[in-house]
Amino acid sequence: MAAVDLSLTEGPPRFEALDGTGVFPITEQYAAQCGYTINTELSLHRVELRASYFSCHTRNKDDEVFTFYFNVIVMHEGIEMTHTFNRTCSPALPWASREVVCEENYMEVSVRSDVVCPTRSLMGDLDSVKMAYASATSDWQVMFQRELKPMNLTQAHDRQYAFDLTDGRLVFRTPYGQPDSISTTVNGVPVEVVHATLLSRQSWVVLMVDLVAACSMYEGSYDDTGYIVWEAPEVPHPLLNDLHGTQIRIGIKGELFKLQDAEQMGYFVEKANNTVQVSIAYDAEGGSRKSYVAGGLHEYYTFHLHLEQTSEDADTELHVHRTLTTALLPYHVFTRNNTVLEEKLFKVHLGDFPEDVQLVSVQLNGRQFKLPLANTSSFSVSMTEHNNTHGYTLQVAFDDPVVNQQFSKEDSAIHHSLDINYTLVVLPENDSFHHFTSVLALTDVSPPVFTGACSESGVSFKLKHRPFDFLWYVSVGDEALTSELASQYSYTMSNDSSSLQISVPLFTQGYEYKNVTLDGFFGTFEILVRNVETAEVASSTVKTCHFTPKEFIMCSTDGWMTAAADLPFNIPRVGTPPGHHLVDRFCTPKEANNTRTLFSFPLNSCGSTVKLRKEYVTYENKVFYGQESGLMKPAASLRMTLQCTYPLEGLKRLFSTYKFQSDVVGVGHIVHSDNPAAGSEHSVAKPTAAAPLITRPVKYSYAPQYIKMSNYLQSISKKGKWL
Repeated sequence: MAAVDLSLTEGPPRFEALDGTGVFPITEQYAAQCGYTINTELSLHRVELRASYFSCHTRNKDDEVFTFYFNVIVMHEGIEMTHTFNRTCSPALPWASREVVCEENYMEVSVRSDVVCPTRSLMGDLDSVKMAYASATSDWQVMFQRELKPMNLTQAHDRQYAFDLTDGRLVFRTPYGQPDSISTTVNGVPVEVVHATLLSRQSWVVLMVDLVAACSMYEGSYDDTGYIVWEAPEVPHPLLNDLHGTQIRIGIKGELFKLQDAEQMGYFVEKANNTVQVSIAYDAEGGSRKSYVAGGLHEYYTFHLHLEQTSEDADTELHVHRTLTTALLPYHVFTRNNTVLEEKLFKVHLGDFPEDVQLVSVQLNGRQFKLPLANTSSFSVSMTEHNNTHGYTLQVAFDDPVVNQQFSKEDSAIHHSLDINYTLVVLPENDSFHHFTSVLALTDVSPPVFTGACSESGVSFKLKHRPFDFLWYVSVGDEALTSELASQYSYTMSNDSSSLQISVPLFTQGYEYKNVTLDGFFGTFEILVRNVETAEVASSTVKTCHFTPKEFIMCSTDGWMTAAADLPFNIPRVGTPPGHHLVDRFCTPKEANNTRTLFSFPLNSCGSTVKLRKEYVTYENKVFYGQESGLMKPAASLRMTLQCTYPLEGLKRLFSTYKFQSDVVGVGHIVHSDNPAAGSEHSVAKPTAAAPLITRPVKYSYAPQYIKMSNYLQSISKKGKWL
C-alpha cells in the first residue's frame, strides 16, 4: 500500500507502474485487470494505492519477496511533478494452498501449482471432463463454467482476464461484472462467482485446474443504532466448502486482530444461519468521518474492512477488502442557552462539531462580525473542545449596543433579545452553511443611576442612556432638571444619544455644606431619579467632595451668611488679627488666622441692612479691621463688604426678628475697600469686577418665629427703601 497526502497536491494524483519493459499508467480498467486498487479518502485527505503481490508489474522472487516500482504524478503550483518510489515486501505467513482475494474492484485466486486434484472431484462432472479432453491441446486453455467453451489465454486476456504462473503458484484474476461471472444469492446474501478451469492435454492425460473466486457483493447497511453492517455467506461456493467453522480475523490499519481484540476497537463478528455478519461502530478505530453540506450539515462514515477467513486445516484462506460508506446522515446542530440573569449576560453554546467544521462569522441582530473578533469587541466567542469535537460559546452582555432592548408594559420588564446567525464552513472544501437561533431574557426594570466625580470647581454627574429611561425623570430636589432649570441655576448640561452629563458649579442651587472652616468644607450634591407617573423617588446619586477655596461666601436658603475672606495686605500678620468685627462690634469672626477670617451669622443680625428693589432683596454687612486695636486711626480703618442678594419671587419670609426662608440660595459678593470715605462706614460698597459670585444653601438650626409678610413685601418693594 502507498498513500499520497492530498493537502500537498492540486487535484488527485496519478499513478504509473514500472518494470523492465516500460511505464504503464494505472487507469481504472487497467487497475482491475492487473491487480491494483486506488482509493480516495476525502476524510483523511489522502489517496491510497494497493497492489496485489501478484499484480502485473511486481517483481516476484520465489513467491517470497515482492518488489513494486511506481511513479506518482502530482500538480504543485501549476507544475506537474513526477516522483518515483519502490517498495519490497514479504508475506508474514506462508501461503495457503488456496488464496481467494475479494478486492474492491477485482477478484483473485491463486493455488499451489503442485497440488493434485482428488479423483472424486473429477468424477462428479464427467461431461466437463469429456469436453475438456475433446477440445484440449498441449497449450493452456481456459474454460468458464458459464459457457463451457475453451479459449486460449490470449483470448482470455482480451476479455480482461489475467492468468499467471509463478514459481509455485497459479494465479487467476478478473474484474467484477464480467460476462462469464455469475450473480447469485447464497443464504440471502448477493454473491458474484467466477469459475474458471485451466486445462492442457498431454497425450491421453488431461490436466485440469479449477480456479473459483466467489465474493460477497453486499454493500453494507446502517441505521440509527450507530453501526454499519456487512454480511457474507460463510461458504460462498460449494468448491470452498472447507470454510465451514473457519477462524476469522479483522484487519485494522494493515494489522490483523483476533475477534476478542477487534471487539475492543469497535468491530463485532457474529455467525448465524451460515452467514458471517460484521458490525462496525461509527466511532470504531480505523474508520473516518467526513462532514458534507447539502441543504444543511450532514456527515458520512467510511471504513476499509479487511476480513480474513481461514479454514480449519489452513488449506484455504479468503481475504475480503471492502470500503463501507454510510449514506449522508443529518448532523444535529444545536444551541444551548446558558444565559446568566444574575450577571445580565447572554451565554449561548453552539456545537458540538467535528474537526472539519469551523465557525467563521456570527451575525447579531443583523450586524455581521468575522472571526477572530477584534480586540475592541464588546462581546466574545470562545471555543471549547471535548472528545474530538469542539463547540463555541458566545457571550454578550444585556446592555451591549448590539442587543435589542424593549420595555413591555404587560409584564413590566425589559425584553433583551438577540437574533444569532452563525456561519460555518466544512474544510477543506470551504462549503458554508448557517445556523440560526434567537435568545430572549427578561429583567426587572431598574431606575437609572448616575456616576459622580469631584473637581476643584464643583461636582459632575454622568448617566448612560438606556432605551427605557423614559420611565423616569431627573430632578434636583423637587424641581425637574430641564435645560431651562440648568440655565437658571448656572448648571452646565449636555445631552446626546449616548449619555447625559451635568456639571454643577460650587455654590449653586442644590448643594449642602458641612464642616465649614478656614481649611475648607464638604459640599454634597444629590441627583434624584423619579417615577414619571407617580413622581416618587426611585433612586438617588449623592456625591460629597471636599473643597478648599481661598475665599468664598455662602448665602443660605434659611437666612445665614457665611464668608471666608483674605485679610488686607497691610494688616499685621502676627497672631490672630485683633479688632475684627461686623457692623455690630460684638459680632466677631467664628475663626481667624493671620491671613484669613471666617464669619457666619444670620442675615438679620450684626447690624445688617436690607434693601428692596423691584425683583431682588439685598442683605449687606461690613467687616472692619483693626479699628479698636490701636494699630491705625478710625479714619484710616479698613473694611470689607459682604452682600447676599435673593430674588423676591422666591422668598417665603422676610424678617428683621422673624424667620427667613427662600426657595433658592442668594448670590453673594465680597467687596474689598481699602480707602473708604470718612464717616461712611455703613454705606454700600460697589462690587468690583473681580468679586466672586458665589451661591449655596447652608442649614443651621435655631428657634424661628414665623410671620406672614406678603402684604408688607408688596408695599415696601414699590418704594425701594432701606430698612
